[in-house]
Amino acid sequence: MNKPDGAVVMVVDDDAGVRNAMRALLKSVGINCSLFASAQEFLAAWQPAQLGCLVLDIRMPGMSGMELQQQLNLRGAVMPVIFMTGHGDIPMAVEAMQHGAFDFLQKPFRDQDLLDRIQRAIAKDAELRKSLGEHARIKTHLESLTPREREVLDLMTKGLQNKMIGQQLGVSPRTIEIHRARVMEKMNATSVAELVRMMIDLKHVVPVR
Repeated sequence: MNKPDGAVVMVVDDDAGVRNAMRALLKSVGINCSLFASAQEFLAAWQPAQLGCLVLDIRMPGMSGMELQQQLNLRGAVMPVIFMTGHGDIPMAVEAMQHGAFDFLQKPFRDQDLLDRIQRAIAKDAELRKSLGEHARIKTHLESLTPREREVLDLMTKGLQNKMIGQQLGVSPRTIEIHRARVMEKMNATSVAELVRMMIDLKHVVPVR
C-alpha cells in the first residue's frame, strides 16, 4: 500500500480481539499502527502533528466514538476519522459524517474495504496538511509586509496598475514600483497571478476534520 512516510493508523476500540486483528491486518500490508482501548487513552497520547488516520469504534463505554470526534473537533484536529459501526449505528454514523468524519464501515466488513478507506484517508490527511502548510507559509509572508505594502498588495491583486495604485494612495508611480518589488520579494511570488492565487488560498483554506 502506498502511504506517506511517518503515517500511523490509530485504532480505538474497547474490544481487545478487534484491536489485535487490526494490528495483524495493518502489519501484513506494512502500515504502522497504534492501538488504544478507550477514547480517553487515545486523547492522552494524541499528537496533533501525527500524520495518518483514526479508525474508531462508534460505541464504547465511557467516552463514545462520537464524543471523541467532538473533542477532536474542538481541538482543531485534522486527522481523518473512519468509524466502525454496527447495523443499528448507521444513523449515528451519518451524523458523524455531518460533523466531519471521513467515512464509516458497517460491521462485519471485508479487510480490503477497510484498507481501501485507510489508504484514501491517509492520502487525504497528507494532502490537507500540505495545503495547511502552504496556508501557514503564505500567512507568514503576509505578516512581514508593512501596512503600506499590504495596501499595495490588495490593489495589485485587484488588477490595478502602478499609476492607478499611486493615485489611490496619493504617492508617485515610482514609489509604488518600489513597494511592488518589495511585495513580490517578501511574498516570494513571481507574478501578480501567483499573488492572486495566494490570497485566494489564504481566504479559502479551512481545516477539514
